[in-house]
This record gives sequence, C-alpha cells and structure tokens, in this order.
Amino acid sequence: MARQKGIIKLKGTIGDITFYKTQDGHLAREKGGIEASRIASDPAFQRTRENGSEFGRAGKAGKLLRTALRPLLLNSADGRMVSRLTQQMVKVIQMDAVSERGLRNVIDGEIELVLGFEFNIRGKLGTSLFAPFTPAIDRVAGTLDVSIPPFVPANMIAAPSGTTHFKVISGGAAIDFTGESYEVATSETAILPWDATATTVINLSNAVTANSTHPLVLALGVEFYQQINGQMYPLKNGAFNPLSIVAVDGGV
Repeated sequence: MARQKGIIKLKGTIGDITFYKTQDGHLAREKGGIEASRIASDPAFQRTRENGSEFGRAGKAGKLLRTALRPLLLNSADGRMVSRLTQQMVKVIQMDAVSERGLRNVIDGEIELVLGFEFNIRGKLGTSLFAPFTPAIDRVAGTLDVSIPPFVPANMIAAPSGTTHFKVISGGAAIDFTGESYEVATSETAILPWDATATTVINLSNAVTANSTHPLVLALGVEFYQQINGQMYPLKNGAFNPLSIVAVDGGV
C-alpha cells in the first residue's frame, strides 16, 4: 500500500496499479492475488477458508448487534465502528472451545468480551461521564436498567465546547445470534441543563421478554446539545456523543 502525494489525486486503475480514497487519504496498491476458485477448493487454503467462514460469522453478529442498538447509534458512532466491532466479534468467536475450527460461533464463544465496547472512539463514555452509575440485568424479569445517583453535570460530565444541555440514553437488547433476530427497548432522560445544579436520581429501565435464553446487552450513552434562541440542536451532529456497552449477560 502506498500513499498518493501531489496536487492531482487519482482514482481507478492504471495498468496493475489501483488508486483509491480511504479515511487515511488517497492510496495506491498493486493488483494481484490468488484466484477465488483456488481458495475455495485447494486443500492448501483450508485454514484460509476456515478463517474466512468465522470472519463472516463475526461480521453478521456485529451487524445484528448494531441493528439492535440502531436507535442509539444514529447519533453515537464513529466511521470505523463497524470494523472495530467485527474485530471484537472475531475475538468472541475465537473463545469457542467446543466447536471445530471454521465452525466456531458467538453462542459458544464469549459474548461478554463486548463489555466496554465504545461505539464512538472520538467520545468515550469513560472520559465523558464521571458520575457513578450502576447497570443491572435481571434475566428472569427481563429488565436491563441503569441507575445514576444525583450529580452536578458541570463537574461530572466532560462536555465538548458549546454544550448547554445533555441527555442520558440507554438501550437493552436480547439478541438471538443463531436465528439472526433481536428484541430491543430504549429509554432516555429529558434534555437537561449542563450546569452546576445537581440532577435528581436517574433511573433508566429497558424491558425485554422475561426469561429470555438469548444474550442480553445493555448500552449507556450521552448526547450533547446546544440551545440557541430557545431551540435545542444536537452539538456538532453528535460527533462527540459517547455510547458504550456497560453490561452483558451471555445467556443460558
């Protein structure tokens, strides 16, 4: 991989060189590689096929989780979140100690490894919200809750420049990675002033089907706003809104 320099940036293929644009800038690479038919049938590429199968399974699992939490992700995700989540799901699958290589999966792996995943690397929950919070998953009742004692927003929330208000959001999901389906519930506070006045107790509750046998995932985040002439506007289109997975129950 080479980086393009100069005023004129190329896009497309010239000879054996392909020019393209990424988040890292304008790049170029040489065409080549092994034919797909050989990879699909040659015994020498058995490990490649196994890795590819598990990587594809990780991608589907990550997409299902993203889709389940989409109501929260609309304003809280960075440009590389998809690839980062897929990489994390690969680690989840690799922890499967019962399936054959190439057949390892999320259910037999360790879905708990997504705990602490940050959907927005530009605004992490741990460096934005300093108020203590308590996540709780009750599988029997089907509730995924977050409780936050009273706190002073100006002291306990590191907000980007221009912030006048904020909102705390949460979402709980029961995800069937085998059947590729999910159930999700979300909750949020009102839009609150980012000032030196203490909040009241914040209790966010999300209910899914009681006694679900599927993995349960709880996410918590913050959205920032700026008030102008009495109207609330999402600050910088949500570029610094944190959202993180704060609790996981792997299922039964």
